Parts: sequence; C-alpha cells; structure tokens
Amino acid sequence: MRGNSSPHWRRGTIGELGAAPGGVDAPLIAPPRRSDRPPRFFTVHLGFTAAGATDARELAVCYAEALCLLRPEVALGAAALSPADAWHRAERLFCGAVGPDGERCVDVADHPGFHHAAGPGGLGWGDGDS
Repeated sequence: MRGNSSPHWRRGTIGELGAAPGGVDAPLIAPPRRSDRPPRFFTVHLGFTAAGATDARELAVCYAEALCLLRPEVALGAAALSPADAWHRAERLFCGAVGPDGERCVDVADHPGFHHAAGPGGLGWGDGDS
C-alpha cells in the first residue's frame, strides 16, 4: 500500500520485554479492570428431626435466633423452613415487615399484634391487628 505513513499511526515498538515505547517500564501484572464484587447472599441448609411441622417450626426459630446471637452477620429475617426432601416448599420463619425507619420486624411469621424491631426495646409499629 502506498502512502501508509499517516501521522496518526503509532510508531512506537516494544524493545525489551516489558519496556514500553519511550523507555518506561510497564508492569507485567496489572491491577484488575473491575472492582471487587459486592458481597452476595448465601443460604445454609441445616437438617434436624422433629415430631411434626409445628415442633419443627419452633426448633427452627430457636436455632435461627441462637445462631444470630453467636454470629451477627447471619440474616435472621431470611431464615426459612422446609421439609428435607422439598426445599421448594420453604416457608419463612420471621415476619420481616418493613417499619417506618427501614428496620424489619424480627417477630415470628404471622404473629399477632404490633411489629417489633430487633434488640431490647426495639421500635414497635403497626395497628396491633396484624
């Protein structure tokens, strides 16, 4: 091709390994292009035996609350209960209703009365009927 000397073309070449044009050393290992991913939500399934669905629900609530006391990063509101052979039938254990300040109710699911935020003396809200 004739006239292949455009002034906009790059004319620099890499001389030695890792040497960029102009004699500046470029790093061989560059930092990652994208930032770290935000933490994702995971679920742990714990198996236990119980006499029936009501007893299993009570035990599951106790296990979830105890684990949350030991490990504060455990999301108590995300706890669910299902038969061991039917994970697709999971039902939530805690209410999880969103309060006026964005907190979530930590009382058991389908509880009567007001909703309550976590902790001693946590904020209560609602009309007391649900």
